[in-house]
Amino acid sequence: MVENIEPKNLRFNYTVNLLDGAFFGLGIGFASFSTIIPLFFSSLTDSALIIGLIPAIHNACVMLPQLFSARWLHRTIAFKPAAMKGTIHERLPFIGLALVSWFIPVIGKPLALVIAILMLIWQGLGAGFTGNPWQNMLGRVIPSNMLATFLGLQAAAANLLASGSAIVAGIILDRLDSPLDFSLTFSICFGVMMISYYCLGLTREPDRDIESLPHADTSLSKSILDILRRDRPFRWFIITRNLFQFGSMAFAFYIVYAVRRHGMGEATAGIMTGVLLISQTIANPLLGWLADRMGRRKVFIGGASAACLSALLAFLLPNLNLFFIVFILAAFANTTFWTIGMAYTLDFGTESERPTYVGMANTLIAPSAILAPLVGGWIADGLGYQATFLFASVCSVLTVLVLRFFVTEPRAAQLA
Repeated sequence: MVENIEPKNLRFNYTVNLLDGAFFGLGIGFASFSTIIPLFFSSLTDSALIIGLIPAIHNACVMLPQLFSARWLHRTIAFKPAAMKGTIHERLPFIGLALVSWFIPVIGKPLALVIAILMLIWQGLGAGFTGNPWQNMLGRVIPSNMLATFLGLQAAAANLLASGSAIVAGIILDRLDSPLDFSLTFSICFGVMMISYYCLGLTREPDRDIESLPHADTSLSKSILDILRRDRPFRWFIITRNLFQFGSMAFAFYIVYAVRRHGMGEATAGIMTGVLLISQTIANPLLGWLADRMGRRKVFIGGASAACLSALLAFLLPNLNLFFIVFILAAFANTTFWTIGMAYTLDFGTESERPTYVGMANTLIAPSAILAPLVGGWIADGLGYQATFLFASVCSVLTVLVLRFFVTEPRAAQLA
């Protein structure tokens, strides 16, 4: 990481990248993968399987490519050009979805469904090939002792604006008829995301001295095996990230369980969703600040503990009176995994190895990201939702134990 950054460039990069995240969040609210995208697909098909596969397909496309981009990133002068080339492909598909929506009456729903799925795969792959250079770029323009705080503020701004734009998108869908409804929301999403793209393009990243970096002569597989063999703390960190996926798999079932077991109404469900979003908005900068000052590992242990308590409370609570605490704890755990996880990953390895570290930290958890919700659903179908919550809490305890005894803090010397 570049620690000695000119103050003027630091302030500028901090600002433009916060704006990038804020406008990206504002845009994604008009095409939310939690609400708007599933609604769009439900207008094209009655298949619950296809709708349920949307997040799994998206997660796979986002996570899997990140390791494979590591080899050509090792010898790049700067990471920003690769990030800019990649991220345009996670934005263009939204104008494609707008066009698909507009032409449904002409091309028919079956063809529109196929094209829409291809657009989502394109968008996910674009995000996947962007993730590695984007994280490495941030690691070069934001000092490590400020990075978690920055990522927390950026995520908070994105969540806050996404919440507002999602409400506006809901009003548009309620008041406008097809094909204008979804076509308009996807078009607005694309327009706002291009503002985000412009802000990202303003980043001032210093060139790397590639002459001082070792030549990447070894194959990708050899580099991966070498890192896993010699970097024991990082090896356990990867195991922790995979365990965390299973520890947090209960989160996806809370609303359904509360409705079926406790009779939660739609209004209360909306309030719980609001509690989750507000809690994430607060948790992102707070946990980022703590991670920069106390260390990533302590915050990660706290996040895994929050996941455990969240699942146990969902298992034990007899009614809805205190169920909002379940969602608050889930928000803190989610923030730990994603926001603090990105900052933690960038603390491992040398600058020349960091693209491989970032790729491994994302790609090697893709199987568990896809498998965990399927296992949770399988347990719930066979033994009930409470069994899923109990299993998730056990996985969270294992996560805490691995973090406590096997994962170290790469920034320990800096903190001391």
